[in-house]
Amino acid sequence: MRVRLKGDAICTLFLLVALCSLLYSQLEHLVPAGKKEPTQNKPRVAPKIFSDPRAPRRPMPAEATAPRPQVTPVMRQTEVAKNRVQTTTPPPLTDSAFNFKLYLLNKDNRNFNLLINQPRKCRKTPGGPFLLIAIKSVVEDFDRREIVRKTWGREGLVNGEQIQRVFLLGTPKNRTVLATWETLIHQESQTYRDILLWDFMDTFFNLTLKEIHFLSWAAEFCHSVKFIFKGDADVFVNVENIVDFLKRHEPTEDLFVGDIIYNARPIRVRKSKYYIPETMYGLSIYPAYAGGGGFLLSSHTMRKLSRACREVELFPIDDVFLGMCLQRINLKPILHEGFKTFGIVKPSAAPHLQTFDPCFYKDLMVVHSLKVAEIWLMWNLLHSPRLSCTQKKQVKKPFQWKKKAQITTPASPLR
Repeated sequence: MRVRLKGDAICTLFLLVALCSLLYSQLEHLVPAGKKEPTQNKPRVAPKIFSDPRAPRRPMPAEATAPRPQVTPVMRQTEVAKNRVQTTTPPPLTDSAFNFKLYLLNKDNRNFNLLINQPRKCRKTPGGPFLLIAIKSVVEDFDRREIVRKTWGREGLVNGEQIQRVFLLGTPKNRTVLATWETLIHQESQTYRDILLWDFMDTFFNLTLKEIHFLSWAAEFCHSVKFIFKGDADVFVNVENIVDFLKRHEPTEDLFVGDIIYNARPIRVRKSKYYIPETMYGLSIYPAYAGGGGFLLSSHTMRKLSRACREVELFPIDDVFLGMCLQRINLKPILHEGFKTFGIVKPSAAPHLQTFDPCFYKDLMVVHSLKVAEIWLMWNLLHSPRLSCTQKKQVKKPFQWKKKAQITTPASPLR
């Protein structure tokens, strides 16, 4: 009898322990969020800072006009420490749409300090350089700047004309990625004397600020230049062809040449990088503008555009903004087939064709979207004494079969 009672007591005690464990687990879920441990509170804080990694990257509202990055969410010290440790992959921003209302409220803030200047850049040559190469870049892309310096962006004589070079930069939007960026960029400037750095945040929507500040700088410090090429760091430029082309023009006359885009429509899709709401731009078509990969302008046009930029309201897309300034001065840009700001079009009926053939690049001026290694390789191939282009190759339009009537008709002479 005693053994039976002892067994019942053990079973009862076991059931009580199991019941208490179950009640404890249920009560834990009922505890208010504010009383949980810090590790349990992280999922509630994270949506303010992180987004789906597969979602497209969108700039924070403060990126548009603020000269310095500001962290608005309140985070715990442990979370701040973790963010500082991340030096290779910065945390993605929110997936909310760009705050155009805040951008419009602050868009008139267009005067930022020049942190690094090259006031004597255009005074090295008596009478000023023939061509100034201005390349948009960001602080982190030292490798792209270096490959430009060693290839098509070299300073000195090209076909008997003097070439000078500057890189256009803003302050990095994520300063934790490159903690010593200020020391590095000043050292780079002292070494090469080609860095222009302004005190605005280097973001996609601030490229317009880079446009107007460069034009203002050129009008003040490089007014003696004859012509200007302005482009991206991921383009290949055949400077020899550009110099030969510009020798046929006068710097005292209007000139704006590039890959001109006509009748482009504003993109109303919110997920697009180029999304523009109707409240910001109500017209259905943009004015004609040049693809941002690269374009040419004369010193006369540069001074007129510099004044127009101060009169035209800022627009988030820098290419379109410059088109608005061209419209303001009533200047029609010139389309040139040598500017391939969307890359070389590969004929659909000739999949075996190699568009990276240097003979395709030999007669072009600008080709966009090349990697660092591709720029270096193409430069060396084009300047190799063994290069032989027995047949002139051109890639202008997608391949189309000629009609019989076109075959029998004699071709008109090239002009």
